[in-house]
Amino acid sequence: MSLVPSAVESSPVAKRSRDRAGSGARWLILGLYLLGALAVTWRLWVDPASRAQAGDLEDVDLFAWFMRYSATSVAHGHLPALVTTAMNMPRGINVMWNTSFLLPGMVMTPVTLLLGPQVSLTIVLTLGFAGSAASLFWVLHRWGVGTWPAALGGAVYGFSPALVDSAIGHYHMQFAVLPPLIIDAVLRIVTGRGNAARAGVWLGLLTAAQVFIGEELLTLTAVAALLLVVVLAAGQPRSVARRARGAAIGLATGAGVALAICGYALWVQFRGPLSQHGSPWVTGNFTSHAADWVTPSGNLLLHTRASAAAAGGSPSSLADYLGYLGWPLLAVLVAAAIWYWRDPRVRATAVAWAVLELLSLGGSTSVVLPWHWLQNLPVLSQVLPVRFAIVADGLAAAALAFSLDLTCSALPRTLGWPWRGWPFAVAVLAVLPLIPSAMQASATPPVPAGWQEAFARLGPGARALVVPVPYSQAPEAMRWQADTGEPGSLMGGWFVGPDQTGQATVEYYGSANAEFVAEAAQYLDSLWTSGPPKYKGIIYTQIDTMLGYWRPTAVVAVTSPGSRLGRVLSGLFGRPDFRVHRVTVWRL
Repeated sequence: MSLVPSAVESSPVAKRSRDRAGSGARWLILGLYLLGALAVTWRLWVDPASRAQAGDLEDVDLFAWFMRYSATSVAHGHLPALVTTAMNMPRGINVMWNTSFLLPGMVMTPVTLLLGPQVSLTIVLTLGFAGSAASLFWVLHRWGVGTWPAALGGAVYGFSPALVDSAIGHYHMQFAVLPPLIIDAVLRIVTGRGNAARAGVWLGLLTAAQVFIGEELLTLTAVAALLLVVVLAAGQPRSVARRARGAAIGLATGAGVALAICGYALWVQFRGPLSQHGSPWVTGNFTSHAADWVTPSGNLLLHTRASAAAAGGSPSSLADYLGYLGWPLLAVLVAAAIWYWRDPRVRATAVAWAVLELLSLGGSTSVVLPWHWLQNLPVLSQVLPVRFAIVADGLAAAALAFSLDLTCSALPRTLGWPWRGWPFAVAVLAVLPLIPSAMQASATPPVPAGWQEAFARLGPGARALVVPVPYSQAPEAMRWQADTGEPGSLMGGWFVGPDQTGQATVEYYGSANAEFVAEAAQYLDSLWTSGPPKYKGIIYTQIDTMLGYWRPTAVVAVTSPGSRLGRVLSGLFGRPDFRVHRVTVWRL
């Protein structure tokens, strides 16, 4: 059975006329996607250099740091190092184990250096919405879907609740442009459409690119592609043997190309310095719940105060509240899957969508679910189950587009537009609850007056301990370094790395007394915030342990000598050596 209906023969003149009309419609659709992306992000564009999406500024600051890290490397004429002491000096971090967003960071280097990392991130965020929609639109059109059903499918995916909530701070998950293209390449290979080797090269390039955007999303995409292939093969068992050779050639070519490009990076990740095992997260805390599918968050235009409160009170953060699709779309998808079950495109996308939604529920609720047997497998153990909703939304959009196109095509051409338009009207009504509202924005931490001047007086290469000491709950110094490039290296930081046993954890600094180091750093940070001192029982032995491990040659604090923090630091190090505006410096 063919996956795409046979083309209708037509005259060359008619074909050219349709091509011109289709080209105009496609450009219009792409323009509408971009306008939609700007409508969602307009509050960021009011001041793109210093406004970020509200709700997860800690992760936004982390991505800003990596944008500066990549740009600095490119500006010095080399690729970003995969193991670096630019954060967590002197131990460093393995960049491949972190959400380093390397490829967008390198591509956006000119913007980052000229306008700042936050402008680069806002551009990437906007293109993530519009580009993801355009990507699925192109793939659907390629697989036989009419222009406007494909346009609706692209919009459902590109502006899906899963991507809207991911956009709060998880740029590597929100920039979901490549997954539809990767799945398209896989399906073209296994179904024998086009040259297998050429499609394999394209698949390899896409896969390598996604490795340097976000490996977790690549893993989710691979699972979705595998499900589609299995369902298609089950529906057409006689064609499996006939296409096996071509599929093997194409997939092997793709694997070879991908490994040639990113094989060394993967070796560094899994066998190089600071490699790790396991997950730093309790993955059971990052799952969807069945109620999430019908409970809209406050990031959607159509929501209630109760639904927004329920979404905001979910065990995971709102940036990982990804499951919503709404009753109307769920009903349409189930009805379409039943009605068009014989169509392999609808059957494959509907079944894969249902399985991925099931996986997003995690391993166990009141019953044991399929993820229970998958969650400890290599690579999959790093996945947060809730994020299966991202690729599930793409398959739901595809199933909707395929079924809508089939319905519209089945209507008699003698019907007038109001009657021929009813399937599209039903589909639009079903997806109305998914319309996002404009993202909320907040100001990023401004660079303290005197920051760059203080480091200029210290000179290049100074081993400075910055207070506030950066970590996941206080990443301000990372933001200031991202905005200015100063200092060259940070002690502490917000990162994932191995503990003494190699188990993945968050912010393990590497000292034999890592707990003392972390407590002393957070004690200083609590003084900086003027809040209740954290670890009230802190003793100078712990601070000495911290200083003995980090061995700074200077302490740079964003405070005044007379503040609570300033008095503690003066008690430790004596009178400050100099002060520049808001920055006070002690040489050690």
